Amino acid sequence: MNHPDAGLARRLANRHIQLIAIGGTIGVGLFLGSAKAIHNAGPGLLLAYAVGGLAIFFIMRALGELLTYRPVAGSFASYAEEFCGPFAGFVTGWSYWFMWVVMAMAELTAIGIYVRYWFPDVPQWLPALVALVLLYGSNLLAVRVFGELEFWFALVKVITIVALILAGLTVILFHVGNFGAGAGFGNLTAHGGFLPFGIGGVLLTMQIVMFAYSGVELIGVTAGEAENPAVVLPRATNGIILRILIFYLGALVIIMSVVPWNELSPEVSPFVYVFERLGIPGAAGIITLVVITAAASSCNSGLFSTGRMLWALAHRSQAPRRFGRLNAQQVPSAGIHLSAAVMLIAVVLNYLVPKEVFTWVTSITLIGTLWTWGVILVAHRNYRRAIQSRGVPAATFRMPLSPLANYLVLAFLFGVTALLWNDKDTRVALYVAPFWFGLLGIGYKLRRGA
Repeated sequence: MNHPDAGLARRLANRHIQLIAIGGTIGVGLFLGSAKAIHNAGPGLLLAYAVGGLAIFFIMRALGELLTYRPVAGSFASYAEEFCGPFAGFVTGWSYWFMWVVMAMAELTAIGIYVRYWFPDVPQWLPALVALVLLYGSNLLAVRVFGELEFWFALVKVITIVALILAGLTVILFHVGNFGAGAGFGNLTAHGGFLPFGIGGVLLTMQIVMFAYSGVELIGVTAGEAENPAVVLPRATNGIILRILIFYLGALVIIMSVVPWNELSPEVSPFVYVFERLGIPGAAGIITLVVITAAASSCNSGLFSTGRMLWALAHRSQAPRRFGRLNAQQVPSAGIHLSAAVMLIAVVLNYLVPKEVFTWVTSITLIGTLWTWGVILVAHRNYRRAIQSRGVPAATFRMPLSPLANYLVLAFLFGVTALLWNDKDTRVALYVAPFWFGLLGIGYKLRRGA
C-alpha cells in the first residue's frame, strides 16, 4: 500500500492542530443553531450535547489510536481501505470530500447572509464569492500559512466563548448588570423543569447537536503534516475532546442560567441576546463579526481537508493522478482547485435560492459526517482484530471499552440518521444519500475497470 504522506511538509505544530480542529467544529452550529435547539429542548439540550459529546469522545479516541498506529494524510479513508476494504476507502474518501465541500457551501452562505447586517443592499452571493477567492488563495500557500490563519480564526471564537462564560459567571455569582437576581443556575430547572419537552424534545435536537460537532475529526487530515505526530496527535486528541465539551456545555449552561430558556428567541443568536443584555455596546455587530469569522474558519478548514483527501485518494489510485501532485509550496494544489471550483456552486445557489440554500446544504453535510464517524469506529474494531490475527503493530494510545463502545456508538449514529426523517428541513439529506452512494458505486466500478 502507498503511504501518501511523502512530500507533504510536516510544519503543523500542536497549537495549530488543536485550533484547526476546534476551528472546524465551533462554528455556526453553536453561535446560531443553538437558538433553535434551545427552543426545541430547553435545558434538556445539555443532555443532548452531553450524550453527543460522549459519542464524540469514543470516536476521537478510536481515531487517535489509528493515527498513532500510522499517521497519514488520508487518515480515516486510508484506515477504511486497510481494515474494511478498498471500496470502503473509496466511499469514505470521496464522501468526506463531498461533506466538506457542502459544509463550506453552508459557511459561505452564512458569510453572505451576515455581511448584509452592515451592508443590506449587497447581494448575498457577492460576499460569499469574495470570501471563497481569499480563502482559496491562502490555501495555495505553504501549510504553515494555513495553520497560522486558522489558529487566529479559531482564537477569535474561543475568546468570544470564554468572555461569555466569564461574564455570565460574574452575573450569576454577584448579580450585577441588567439580569438582576433572576440570573442563576436555578433557571435550568425552574421553567417547566430540566426536560420541559421530555426525552422527545432532546431526541429532536440530536441532529442539530451532531451537526455542531461536525469537523472534530479534522485532526485526522492534519496527520500527514504534523510535527512529531506520535507525541502531538494523542495530546491534541485528548485536548480537543475536553475543550470542545467545555466550550459547548459551558457556554450553553451559562446562557440558560443567565436567561430563562423560554425568553430566548429561536430567530436570534443567544450570544447576541446575552451580550446585549449585559450592556456591551454594539453586541450584535460583535457577534455578527464572530459568526463571519467562524464561517470563514470552517470554510478554510474545508479547503484544506478536501485538497488533502483528494491527494490521498490519488495516491491510492482512487482519484485522477493529477490530484496527487504538489505545488512548489508542497501543497496539493490540484485538489484545492477542484474543491474551490465546486464550492462556486454555493455562489450560484445564493444567487438563485438565497432563502433555502443554508438548510439544504447543512442537512446534506450531516450524512457525510455520520458515515465518516461510523467508518472510523468500524476500522478501529477491525484494526484491533488485525493486531491479534495478523500481527499488526499495536498503538500505545488506546481507545477504552473497545469493542463494546464501538457497537454502542455505531447504534447511536444509526439512531441520529433515522431522526433526520422527523424534520422536513433535514429529510432532504435522506433523499440525497442513496443518490450519492449509488453514484460512488458506479464511480468505483468504472475506476476499477479503467
